[in-house]
Amino acid sequence: MLDLHVSWDEYHQSIESLAAQIYQSEWEFDRIVCLARGGLRVGDILSRIFNQPLAILAASSYGSDRERGKLSIASQITMTDARMGNRVLLVDDLVDSGVTLQQTTIWLRDLYPEIQDLKTAVIWYKASSKYIPDYYVSHLPGNPWIHQPFEKYDNYKQIDLGQIPNFSQKSGILHQL
Repeated sequence: MLDLHVSWDEYHQSIESLAAQIYQSEWEFDRIVCLARGGLRVGDILSRIFNQPLAILAASSYGSDRERGKLSIASQITMTDARMGNRVLLVDDLVDSGVTLQQTTIWLRDLYPEIQDLKTAVIWYKASSKYIPDYYVSHLPGNPWIHQPFEKYDNYKQIDLGQIPNFSQKSGILHQL
């Protein structure tokens, strides 16, 4: 199957569709945990829409060149309060093999025994996944590689930044003239 190329508008519309699906299910939760990096934007937007606190857990199984490797899960979760909550929504951008969602749900339940109900949400659910998320926007039977709109930054090098209009070498940030 061909690669799937997603624009910013399509990306944000997908997150809004995911939010609508969660809302329509009438399931209530008191914490969102997003998996970094792919789930950061999804988690941030859902946290704002549902006005629920966001926690971040770093997990990765991909290296360079689209190669899946061993899953690495951070030893700690980042959140602003000490209590996880009883009902947790775990979000990521996609589920590919299913290993990441499966293992992080186990990790969360082991570390936070107060979790009584945990559901998962992603934008894209690939047919190759052995894990079925509770909420998803698109089922992808052909298992395409998904090119997300922020992917262009993966290949930036510091030297390239000087070629971006309005980039200040001194401050290291973009600014308007």
